[in-house]
Amino acid sequence: MFLKTINAYFIPGSIVIAGALVAAAFYFSGGSFLQEEMAALDQREEIQGDGGEIRIRPIDVSKDHIKGDARATVSVIEYSDLECPFCKRFHQTLQRALGEYAGKARWVYRHFPLTSLHSKAPKEAEASECADELGGNDAFWAYINRLLEVTPSNDGLDLAQLPQIAQDIGLNRDAFIQCLESGKYASRVAEDLAEALSAGGDGTPYTLVMASNGKMFPISGAQPYASLKAIIELALREK
Repeated sequence: MFLKTINAYFIPGSIVIAGALVAAAFYFSGGSFLQEEMAALDQREEIQGDGGEIRIRPIDVSKDHIKGDARATVSVIEYSDLECPFCKRFHQTLQRALGEYAGKARWVYRHFPLTSLHSKAPKEAEASECADELGGNDAFWAYINRLLEVTPSNDGLDLAQLPQIAQDIGLNRDAFIQCLESGKYASRVAEDLAEALSAGGDGTPYTLVMASNGKMFPISGAQPYASLKAIIELALREK
Protein backbone atom coordinates (compact mmCIF):
# COMPACT_ATOMS: atom_id res chain seq x y z
CA MET A 1 0.00 0.00 0.00
CA PHE A 2 1.06 3.55 -0.62
CA LEU A 3 1.17 5.70 2.53
CA LYS A 4 1.37 9.48 2.37
CA THR A 5 0.53 12.43 4.56
CA ILE A 6 -2.24 14.83 3.66
CA ASN A 7 -2.04 18.39 4.90
CA ALA A 8 -5.14 20.54 5.38
CA TYR A 9 -6.43 21.76 2.04
CA PHE A 10 -9.86 22.14 0.43
CA ILE A 11 -12.37 19.55 1.62
CA PRO A 12 -15.68 20.90 0.27
CA GLY A 13 -19.07 19.33 0.87
CA SER A 14 -20.05 16.21 -1.05
CA ILE A 15 -22.80 13.64 -1.28
CA VAL A 16 -23.25 11.94 2.09
CA ILE A 17 -23.47 8.21 1.71
CA ALA A 18 -24.80 7.14 5.09
CA GLY A 19 -27.58 4.78 4.11
CA ALA A 20 -29.96 5.67 6.93
CA LEU A 21 -29.81 9.36 6.15
CA VAL A 22 -30.40 8.73 2.48
CA ALA A 23 -33.42 6.56 3.16
CA ALA A 24 -34.92 8.96 5.69
CA ALA A 25 -34.40 11.98 3.49
CA PHE A 26 -35.96 10.23 0.53
CA TYR A 27 -38.99 9.18 2.56
CA PHE A 28 -39.72 12.57 4.10
CA SER A 29 -39.12 14.47 0.86
CA GLY A 30 -41.61 12.40 -1.08
CA GLY A 31 -38.95 11.30 -3.55
CA SER A 32 -37.36 14.68 -4.20
CA PHE A 33 -34.31 14.03 -2.05
CA LEU A 34 -31.75 13.82 -4.83
CA GLN A 35 -32.77 17.12 -6.35
CA GLU A 36 -32.80 18.85 -2.96
CA GLU A 37 -29.46 17.31 -2.01
CA MET A 38 -27.84 18.60 -5.20
CA ALA A 39 -29.16 22.09 -4.56
CA ALA A 40 -27.98 22.02 -0.96
CA LEU A 41 -24.53 20.78 -1.88
CA ASP A 42 -24.06 23.65 -4.29
CA GLN A 43 -24.69 26.08 -1.45
CA ARG A 44 -22.47 24.51 1.22
CA GLU A 45 -19.35 26.37 2.20
CA GLU A 46 -15.92 24.85 1.82
CA ILE A 47 -14.31 23.56 4.99
CA GLN A 48 -10.74 22.56 5.59
CA GLY A 49 -9.63 19.03 6.23
CA ASP A 50 -7.95 17.94 9.42
CA GLY A 51 -4.98 16.41 7.67
CA GLY A 52 -3.76 12.92 8.47
CA GLU A 53 -2.67 9.84 6.58
CA ILE A 54 -4.26 7.87 3.80
CA ARG A 55 -3.34 4.67 2.02
CA ILE A 56 -3.78 4.09 -1.69
CA ARG A 57 -2.18 1.63 -4.02
CA PRO A 58 0.69 2.98 -6.14
CA ILE A 59 -0.26 4.18 -9.61
CA ASP A 60 0.39 1.34 -12.04
CA VAL A 61 0.50 2.21 -15.73
CA SER A 62 -0.32 -1.42 -16.58
CA LYS A 63 -3.48 -1.44 -14.44
CA ASP A 64 -4.68 2.10 -13.88
CA HIS A 65 -6.64 4.14 -16.39
CA ILE A 66 -4.40 7.12 -17.13
CA LYS A 67 -5.05 10.03 -19.45
CA GLY A 68 -2.21 12.40 -20.28
CA ASP A 69 1.56 12.06 -20.15
CA ALA A 70 2.47 9.05 -18.00
CA ARG A 71 5.63 10.93 -16.96
CA ALA A 72 3.75 13.96 -15.64
CA THR A 73 4.87 15.10 -12.19
CA VAL A 74 1.37 15.70 -10.81
CA SER A 75 -1.27 12.97 -10.66
CA VAL A 76 -4.96 13.83 -10.38
CA ILE A 77 -6.54 10.66 -8.99
CA GLU A 78 -10.31 10.78 -9.36
CA TYR A 79 -12.68 8.36 -7.60
CA SER A 80 -15.92 8.62 -9.55
CA ASP A 81 -19.45 7.27 -9.99
CA LEU A 82 -20.77 7.14 -13.56
CA GLU A 83 -24.35 7.89 -12.44
CA CYS A 84 -23.37 10.84 -10.24
CA PRO A 85 -24.45 14.21 -11.71
CA PHE A 86 -21.59 15.96 -9.91
CA CYS A 87 -19.10 13.54 -11.47
CA LYS A 88 -20.57 14.23 -14.90
CA ARG A 89 -19.97 17.94 -14.37
CA PHE A 90 -16.49 17.49 -12.89
CA HIS A 91 -15.50 15.24 -15.80
CA GLN A 92 -15.57 18.30 -18.04
CA THR A 93 -13.55 20.28 -15.50
CA LEU A 94 -10.85 17.61 -15.46
CA GLN A 95 -10.78 17.49 -19.25
CA ARG A 96 -10.12 21.22 -19.29
CA ALA A 97 -7.36 20.88 -16.69
CA LEU A 98 -5.67 18.11 -18.63
CA GLY A 99 -5.57 20.37 -21.66
CA GLU A 100 -4.07 23.30 -19.78
CA TYR A 101 -1.56 21.18 -17.87
CA ALA A 102 -0.57 18.85 -20.70
CA GLY A 103 2.76 17.24 -19.87
CA LYS A 104 2.54 18.42 -16.26
CA ALA A 105 -0.50 16.58 -14.90
CA ARG A 106 -2.02 13.18 -15.61
CA TRP A 107 -5.55 12.02 -14.82
CA VAL A 108 -5.99 8.67 -13.08
CA TYR A 109 -9.54 7.26 -12.96
CA ARG A 110 -10.69 4.88 -10.22
CA HIS A 111 -14.21 3.66 -9.45
CA PHE A 112 -16.36 4.90 -6.57
CA PRO A 113 -19.96 3.76 -7.26
CA LEU A 114 -22.32 4.96 -4.54
CA THR A 115 -24.60 1.94 -4.46
CA SER A 116 -26.93 3.47 -1.86
CA LEU A 117 -27.82 6.15 -4.43
CA HIS A 118 -27.01 4.59 -7.79
CA SER A 119 -27.68 0.86 -8.07
CA LYS A 120 -26.65 0.84 -11.74
CA ALA A 121 -23.25 2.46 -11.20
CA PRO A 122 -21.30 -0.72 -10.31
CA LYS A 123 -22.37 -2.49 -13.52
CA GLU A 124 -21.51 0.60 -15.54
CA ALA A 125 -18.07 0.61 -13.92
CA GLU A 126 -17.65 -3.05 -14.88
CA ALA A 127 -18.69 -2.15 -18.42
CA SER A 128 -15.89 0.40 -18.63
CA GLU A 129 -13.42 -2.29 -17.57
CA CYS A 130 -14.71 -4.54 -20.33
CA ALA A 131 -14.13 -1.70 -22.77
CA ASP A 132 -10.56 -1.51 -21.53
CA GLU A 133 -10.10 -5.26 -21.96
CA LEU A 134 -11.37 -5.21 -25.53
CA GLY A 135 -9.88 -1.94 -26.73
CA GLY A 136 -7.24 -0.80 -24.29
CA ASN A 137 -6.84 2.45 -22.38
CA ASP A 138 -8.17 4.64 -25.20
CA ALA A 139 -11.33 2.55 -25.37
CA PHE A 140 -11.82 2.90 -21.62
CA TRP A 141 -11.77 6.68 -21.84
CA ALA A 142 -13.94 6.70 -24.95
CA TYR A 143 -16.45 4.49 -23.17
CA ILE A 144 -16.82 6.60 -20.04
CA ASN A 145 -16.89 9.78 -22.13
CA ARG A 146 -19.78 8.42 -24.16
CA LEU A 147 -21.61 6.98 -21.17
CA LEU A 148 -21.44 10.31 -19.35
CA GLU A 149 -22.77 12.02 -22.45
CA VAL A 150 -25.86 9.82 -22.72
CA THR A 151 -26.79 9.13 -19.10
CA PRO A 152 -29.35 11.44 -17.47
CA SER A 153 -27.55 10.56 -14.19
CA ASN A 154 -29.11 9.32 -10.93
CA ASP A 155 -29.76 5.82 -12.33
CA GLY A 156 -31.44 7.23 -15.42
CA LEU A 157 -29.51 5.09 -17.91
CA ASP A 158 -31.05 1.85 -19.12
CA LEU A 159 -28.35 -0.80 -18.64
CA ALA A 160 -29.47 -2.36 -21.93
CA GLN A 161 -27.66 0.56 -23.58
CA LEU A 162 -24.24 -0.53 -22.32
CA PRO A 163 -23.51 -2.88 -25.27
CA GLN A 164 -24.66 -0.20 -27.71
CA ILE A 165 -22.22 2.28 -26.20
CA ALA A 166 -19.47 -0.29 -26.70
CA GLN A 167 -20.49 -0.76 -30.32
CA ASP A 168 -20.67 3.00 -30.84
CA ILE A 169 -16.99 3.35 -29.93
CA GLY A 170 -15.94 0.51 -32.21
CA LEU A 171 -15.88 -2.51 -29.89
CA ASN A 172 -17.22 -5.97 -30.69
CA ARG A 173 -20.72 -6.08 -29.25
CA ASP A 174 -20.87 -9.83 -28.63
CA ALA A 175 -17.45 -9.93 -26.96
CA PHE A 176 -18.46 -6.99 -24.79
CA ILE A 177 -21.69 -8.67 -23.69
CA GLN A 178 -19.81 -11.86 -22.84
CA CYS A 179 -17.33 -9.90 -20.74
CA LEU A 180 -20.01 -7.91 -18.95
CA GLU A 181 -22.18 -10.92 -18.17
CA SER A 182 -19.19 -12.77 -16.69
CA GLY A 183 -18.92 -10.27 -13.85
CA LYS A 184 -15.16 -10.69 -13.96
CA TYR A 185 -14.50 -7.05 -13.05
CA ALA A 186 -16.81 -6.79 -10.04
CA SER A 187 -13.86 -7.37 -7.71
CA ARG A 188 -11.82 -4.64 -9.43
CA VAL A 189 -14.65 -2.15 -8.92
CA ALA A 190 -15.06 -3.24 -5.30
CA GLU A 191 -11.33 -2.79 -4.71
CA ASP A 192 -11.45 0.78 -5.99
CA LEU A 193 -14.53 1.50 -3.89
CA ALA A 194 -12.90 0.21 -0.71
CA GLU A 195 -9.81 2.27 -1.42
CA ALA A 196 -11.84 5.44 -1.95
CA LEU A 197 -13.56 5.00 1.40
CA SER A 198 -10.34 4.23 3.27
CA ALA A 199 -8.69 7.26 1.64
CA GLY A 200 -11.29 9.59 3.11
CA GLY A 201 -13.92 9.73 0.40
CA ASP A 202 -17.47 10.15 1.67
CA GLY A 203 -19.08 11.17 -1.61
CA THR A 204 -18.39 11.67 -5.28
CA PRO A 205 -16.41 12.84 -7.02
CA TYR A 206 -13.50 12.46 -4.61
CA THR A 207 -10.11 13.51 -5.96
CA LEU A 208 -6.54 13.36 -4.72
CA VAL A 209 -4.04 15.67 -6.39
CA MET A 210 -0.63 14.11 -5.75
CA ALA A 211 2.61 16.05 -6.12
CA SER A 212 5.88 14.52 -7.28
CA ASN A 213 7.04 14.19 -3.66
CA GLY A 214 3.91 12.23 -2.73
CA LYS A 215 2.10 15.01 -0.90
CA MET A 216 -1.61 14.82 -1.53
CA PHE A 217 -4.21 17.54 -1.80
CA PRO A 218 -7.76 16.11 -1.39
CA ILE A 219 -10.79 17.62 -3.09
CA SER A 220 -14.38 16.58 -2.38
CA GLY A 221 -17.17 17.37 -4.77
CA ALA A 222 -17.38 18.92 -8.22
CA GLN A 223 -15.33 22.00 -7.49
CA PRO A 224 -15.08 24.82 -10.04
CA TYR A 225 -12.14 24.97 -12.38
CA ALA A 226 -10.47 27.81 -10.46
CA SER A 227 -10.30 25.68 -7.31
CA LEU A 228 -8.86 22.68 -9.14
CA LYS A 229 -6.34 24.88 -10.93
CA ALA A 230 -5.18 26.43 -7.65
CA ILE A 231 -4.55 23.00 -6.14
CA ILE A 232 -2.68 21.73 -9.20
CA GLU A 233 -0.50 24.83 -8.99
CA LEU A 234 0.22 24.05 -5.33
CA ALA A 235 1.17 20.49 -6.23
CA LEU A 236 3.46 21.66 -9.04
CA ARG A 237 5.38 23.84 -6.57
CA GLU A 238 6.11 20.88 -4.30
CA LYS A 239 9.66 19.54 -4.51
